[in-house]
Amino acid sequence: MNINSTSPDKHKFLQVLAKIDKPVRTVYYSGNLPDTRMPTIAVIGTRKPTAYGKDITYKLASELARKGMVIVSGLALGVDGIAHAAACDVGGITLAVLPSGLPHIYPSSHRGLAERILKSGGALISEYEETATNAYQSNFLERNRIVSGLADAILITEAASRSGTLNTAAYALAQGKEIFVVPGNITSPMSAGCNALIKQGAHIVTDVNDIIEHIALQLLQQQAQLNLGSNPAESAIIAELQAGLRDGDEIQRKTGLSSTEFNASLTMLEVQGTIRALGANQWTLL
Repeated sequence: MNINSTSPDKHKFLQVLAKIDKPVRTVYYSGNLPDTRMPTIAVIGTRKPTAYGKDITYKLASELARKGMVIVSGLALGVDGIAHAAACDVGGITLAVLPSGLPHIYPSSHRGLAERILKSGGALISEYEETATNAYQSNFLERNRIVSGLADAILITEAASRSGTLNTAAYALAQGKEIFVVPGNITSPMSAGCNALIKQGAHIVTDVNDIIEHIALQLLQQQAQLNLGSNPAESAIIAELQAGLRDGDEIQRKTGLSSTEFNASLTMLEVQGTIRALGANQWTLL
């Protein structure tokens, strides 16, 4: 694993971490960080989601990623892992904040998911040096401030009344971030935390546009604009990018273009300033 380090004041996407309580001094990361600030949402919740929690987490995270939002979470079991996987599945960008130093993956059962995140053009992030192999209990609480700090808002899809997720919500409130919550069955203990947050004034989410309209209206405006290529191949690629796809292999498969025609079209679109490369065969509209 290739591990890099930077400080928030030297990286546009990470600058927000210099302004939170207990600001981050050094960020260690593997993979690709967005070059500039992009609309970013933290998707968090219980480690033991119900079938409803699993379904709604995957649905919302994949749709948000498809629309161009960066998905941040903590690589934990349950909701975190589902959110990361959903973003990868649609060619989106996802960032995982770890409670231990890189390259030590916690939990170890998510090593495969961590590799998927890297292959999808995302990144693994930690404030701990490589020698910090242990994920102490205090690290999880410290990690939560980075998860919320990186995001423009947080989305909680399912959480019990004593869920550690509420700790991240507290950090988000202190950081002045918006909190979005999926309402749950009032008889389900696994939704008690979400329903309590709604009583306290959190935004109710039943559709991804409930979030985008608040924190990333430009994404809706961009989607409303009709981008046309100079030929059918370029137009087909643009259409897939507008639909939220970023992975080059997936876009080629969807468009049905040959490798030669696809690569030539990508080159022309990049030269024309219509698209730009994110690295690792990931692409986005300008």
